Formats: sequence, C-alpha cells, structure tokens
Amino acid sequence: MPPTRTRTHTFAAVDLGASSGRVMVAMVGPGSLRLREVHRFPNRPVRVGGTLHWDILALYGGVLDGLRAAGAAAGGRLAGVGIDSWAVDYALLDADGALLGNPVHYRDTRTDGAPEKIAAAVPPEELYAATGLQHLPFNTVFQLVAARGTPQLAAAKRLLLIPDLISYWLTGEAGTEITNASTTQLVDPRTRAWSPVVAARLGIDLGLFPPLRSPGDPAGFLRPGVLAETGLTAGGPVPVTAVGSHDTASAVVGVPADGDDFAYIATGTWSLAGLELDRPVLTEASRAANFTNELGVDGTVRYLRNIMGLWLLQECLRTWEAQGDPQDLDALLEAAARATPLRSVVDAGDPAFLAPDDMPRRIAQACVRTGQPEPRTPAAVTRCVLDSLALAHRRAVEEAQTLSGRTARTVHIVGGGAHNTLLCRLTADATGLPVVAGPAEAAALGNVLVQARAAGVVGGRLADLRALLRATQPLRYYDPAGDRTAWDEAADRIGAGTVTGTGRGTGTEA
Repeated sequence: MPPTRTRTHTFAAVDLGASSGRVMVAMVGPGSLRLREVHRFPNRPVRVGGTLHWDILALYGGVLDGLRAAGAAAGGRLAGVGIDSWAVDYALLDADGALLGNPVHYRDTRTDGAPEKIAAAVPPEELYAATGLQHLPFNTVFQLVAARGTPQLAAAKRLLLIPDLISYWLTGEAGTEITNASTTQLVDPRTRAWSPVVAARLGIDLGLFPPLRSPGDPAGFLRPGVLAETGLTAGGPVPVTAVGSHDTASAVVGVPADGDDFAYIATGTWSLAGLELDRPVLTEASRAANFTNELGVDGTVRYLRNIMGLWLLQECLRTWEAQGDPQDLDALLEAAARATPLRSVVDAGDPAFLAPDDMPRRIAQACVRTGQPEPRTPAAVTRCVLDSLALAHRRAVEEAQTLSGRTARTVHIVGGGAHNTLLCRLTADATGLPVVAGPAEAAALGNVLVQARAAGVVGGRLADLRALLRATQPLRYYDPAGDRTAWDEAADRIGAGTVTGTGRGTGTEA
C-alpha cells in the first residue's frame, strides 16, 4: 500500500532490555528517518526471599518518564507508541486486572528440574516438532510448570508477557503479540496460533492468554490518565500499535539487508544469530543443533541460535570493578586487539556462563579444562571472549545455512555489538563473509518502522523498510581475511567445528 501521508510524523519506541530501558523518538516520512534517545533508565532486578524478580513498577515509571520526554521533544504530539522487550517472562493478573506480584526473572533458579518434568509429559523431539523452539531451561513453559501449585498462579485470571503488560497499563486493552508469544513454546510456528495439544499435555490453561495480535495491529490508545501524566494531551488520541514486541523481532526488521541472502546477528547481552525464513525448520537435526523457530514480522520465521553474547564481557567488567580493578572499555578493547589472537577460546554457549558472578574465573577454568593457556590479564580475557563469540557466530551462521538449505552471502551485525569494531572484524574473519555493522539501534528502528507503516507514513514490504534504513543509517563494512585455518583449529579445541547435525547453545533474548 502506498503511503497516505507526506509530512514527517513522530513515533515513540519503548525498548526494554535486560539491563536498561529507553524511549526513542523517530521522525519518519517518505525517504526520511531520524532517531534519537530521549530517556534511558536502569533495569535492576531485585532478589526477595531467595527469588529474583524484575522491578516492573520501576520499569513502568521509566516508560512514563520516557513518554513525557518524547512528548516534550515532539511538541506534545506523538503519532504513535510501540513497545518491545526481552522474551519469555510474564506477569500474572487477578480478575480485576491487578498485578499478582512482580514478574520472576528468567535467570532465577525456580525452573531447575522443570525441563525434566516437561520431558516426561512431552518428549523433547515431540515438543520441538510441535513448537520449533530451541531448548532453553527458562522458556515460559518451564516457568509455568515451575509455578504450578503456587497461590499466584491459582489466583491468576490473565497472563501477560512483559511488553503486553506495559501496553495494557498504557491502554487498558489486553492482547498477546505473536512474535513474543512464539517464545513461550506454546505456539505452532506453521499455523502461527496456539498449540492446544501441547498446552493440554502440559496442563497449561491457554485461557490465561488474551487474544493474539500481529505486528501492525492496533493495540489501543493511551488512557486519558496516561496522556495527562505524560503531557501528551495537545495532539488528540495517541495510538499504541503492536510491533515486533520481542526485541529481536523488531531488530530483524531493522536489518538493512538488500535481498534475502543474508544472515543476521542481533548483538547485545545476547547474540542471536541466524537467518530470516518463510517457513520453520522442524527436523530432528535442527532440534539436535538447538536452533529455534521464532516468529517474525510479515509471516517470517527467525531461524536462529541464542548465544551468550556480550554478557560474558559485561560480567567480566562488573567483576573487575567489584574487585577494585575497574576497566575503561575503549582502552580494554584496544589492548585486546593487540593480544595474541585465538590463544584460548571457550564455548560461548556453555550453560556454565549463564549465571552472574566472577566471569573471569569461570572463563579461565574453562580454558584450563580444555588444555589451553589460562588468560590472566583483562586484555587476554577480553580477547578470549571476543574470539569465542566470533567462533560461536561462525558456527551458528554455518549451521543455519546447512540445516535450512539457504545460503548467506553477507552477515549483518545489529544492536550494541555493531559498535564493537574488534568483534565485527573477528566475525568477518571467522565466518569468511563480509560483515555489515549497524544500525546499533535496530530494535528501536524496527519498532518505529512497523508503526509508521501501520499509520501509512511509509510503504509496504520489509524490503521497502530496509531500503529506507540503507538510505538513512550509518553502516560500517568489514571484509574477511582470506585464511581461516587458525579459526578451524581453534574451533576444534572446543568441539565447535563445522556442522555435523548436532550442536549446543543456550541463552535468551534481551
């Protein structure tokens, strides 16, 4: 459909990550797209009574502050709001729509033992054939099984995933956006609908979930009280539009690819590496390789593997600071670039790296276990982390092509890792493919582009949205070095060589 408007409109993207949230404002018009951050706020989990929770009310307060800043930047007038966040976590509401406690964090240990309970009811190969989701021990189904018998779940009349909860509080209208719903392990990726058979076998009441929405569907209007609190009363009703509410779904919209022969790596706390497909891959080989089939915008499938990502380096930085040895990141990356390449590497998908606490020690221990030199300095640890992430990126990209039958000729790195020159260069060298880095704000850009298309401000297909990104966003290009022999040898040290039909990988989106 051609655009129905010609002037520039202002949209707000609420983008909630595992460590911070922010509100971005985009000025969008035919041939123009300008994005800027107007408010950022921390996302600090809180442990209470031994359980790790998200401080959801603080996050909602940050969203309101951000919308107030967005209104100020836009002269009190917004053309729309969209919300995306990390996946799998949820909130429970009672019959009156009141919150039944703070949502539990996916890193909490309450799901210990839940995978075994689910496997007894639905064998892993059957669960994958029905839902196409990679095994992650904190997927929503595992959390719900772990919560079985608790007073909160017994009292719940409604379950809302995190971005749907924020949308509900802003509008008073409840829905379940499909790209994020697909991470619950309760959606059939072929029908793009709930799987009643899986839910019944696991004893999960699908009636807890409000109706499914697709990206671009209307999600309501900001409530009068929200308009008053945020100063957005001057411009009339402000629509909230369902976007790719799983932040990776929005980030993949924000990949500035030209054609469909590309791989993407959405980088940040996690690296999500894979391909955009038009149908899921539900083979046993795909399950064994731990690839996931999450739903994307416009009927696409995000065929990818979750990799631990820059969490490894973030936790190292936090540990060094706690030990009284804080590191300047820019200087550390410069030192890592000078460090011996591929001296020691680790499996970035190893569950041993999932939890917080003393990451440098765990990385050193993993190197010793595999007969490699122990990295002893921050620069050596950082080089180990980035070399290892590049290897994990290589493996995911190669295996995704083999398992799907699709070919990638370019790798797009989007998200925060697009700023990491060393990681981008190493990924090009490891994969043997040219890397296009940027935009760093792919999730927010994908969010606002879906809003703008729904409003008729920009036109039609994903290819059109991506062409606008290529025309307006700064990108960096990295050509690979020719010889990958050293990468092959390093991969063999940790058992991460060329695809053989099996694989590892863990993590979640953030």
